[in-house]
Amino acid sequence: MRSMIIAIGAIAVFCLTTAITIDTGHAVTASPFAPLIGRWTGVGMIGYKASPPERIKCRATYLLTDTQDEMKQTIRCATAGGNVEIISNVKESGGKLSGHWKETIHNFEGDLTGNITPKGFHVLVQGSDVSANMDIDVHGERQAVEIQFVNSQSLLGMTLAMTKG
Repeated sequence: MRSMIIAIGAIAVFCLTTAITIDTGHAVTASPFAPLIGRWTGVGMIGYKASPPERIKCRATYLLTDTQDEMKQTIRCATAGGNVEIISNVKESGGKLSGHWKETIHNFEGDLTGNITPKGFHVLVQGSDVSANMDIDVHGERQAVEIQFVNSQSLLGMTLAMTKG
């Protein structure tokens, strides 16, 4: 009985090793979203047109779908003046980004487009109440986010430094 268990275990290890070897033998392109996947936390500053800038704390979670070309993102941020929660779905095709975002606390939403850059991502966020340019640079376990608000009545921009984990 023991030799049968050892033989079945050896066959299982052989099959698993063969499957890994065969799978890695094919050219598999990693998702451009792979460096983002996981949970990130960080701090930064948000600038307003009519008042001094405020410190902001954020937490972001990035999940990759089974197709590897789509990412789901949740971002929660807080300042002394209030909270923001954004949920996004972003799809990549040929280095181009497209998707939809929604701010759930203040009920804003819109579309996003963008490109993959050598450092990360450049995104244009558009909605009926806000438009913004956003750059996300990813360096290993660190992420820098810079947002310039285009047509906001009250917001100038935001910078954020985040770490993974």
